Amino acid sequence: MTGFGSRLRAAMAQRGPLCLGIDPHPELLTAWGLPVSADGLAKFSDICVEAFAGFAIVKPQVAFFEAYGSAGFAVLERVIGGLSANGVLVLSDAKRGDIGSTMAAYAQAWAGDSPLASDAVTASPYLGFGSLQPLLDVAAKNGRGVFVLAATSNPEGAGVQRAMTGDRTIAQSIVDDVAALNAGADGSVGVVIGATLSEVPDLSRLGGPALLPGVGAQGGRPEALAGLGGAQPGTLLPAVSRDVLKAGPDVVALRSAGERMRDAVAYLA
Repeated sequence: MTGFGSRLRAAMAQRGPLCLGIDPHPELLTAWGLPVSADGLAKFSDICVEAFAGFAIVKPQVAFFEAYGSAGFAVLERVIGGLSANGVLVLSDAKRGDIGSTMAAYAQAWAGDSPLASDAVTASPYLGFGSLQPLLDVAAKNGRGVFVLAATSNPEGAGVQRAMTGDRTIAQSIVDDVAALNAGADGSVGVVIGATLSEVPDLSRLGGPALLPGVGAQGGRPEALAGLGGAQPGTLLPAVSRDVLKAGPDVVALRSAGERMRDAVAYLA
């Protein structure tokens, strides 16, 4: 079984180092002339799946599907299947985190054999890094990846993430824990680092990918990412959603916006 880390590196080398988001905000549905309903969500998602074929990896934001209950999850399952059928890696942005049997159940949902299982999933370690072990185990068994929140761009996060534990910040300790997992492995565990942060953890020994949300409309500059945190070449994965999605609902215009952003970060490959 080819692990997620190897699949991601190959996809980034062939299709560019860019993660496109599918974030069906109610405001975007309205801007696209779609109803704020499960039907509008489905139409929005179908357009994105068609437009984003040919890109390396796409990140559906789970919360915007979950908002519509079971109908929303049904659309998400279709999105995951459609992207996968197009050869696109799927990173479900679910930010799951819990303990014990509950975490094990999340692991089966997002990294096991359920209809929601994706190539990778985001996870929160802020109940203790060890709480992620059931997810990490299931993901490794199934050749899937996990992106662990480390240093996020929201102001509220700094109070916890920049707190010191010994001689390191909490965020750095999470990066170091991920690096330890990746040592001698294929780099299937990554971290999430806000692209708009002025101070980031040391990523030089990460051994896996660093997802960088916040590029574009949120203020992260595509040209300013090289060497972020001392990251090794080919490990940075900028994530863009609104700056591309505003080009919809025309499929060609949406794809072209994605291609322009991919060109802007191609130097990171």
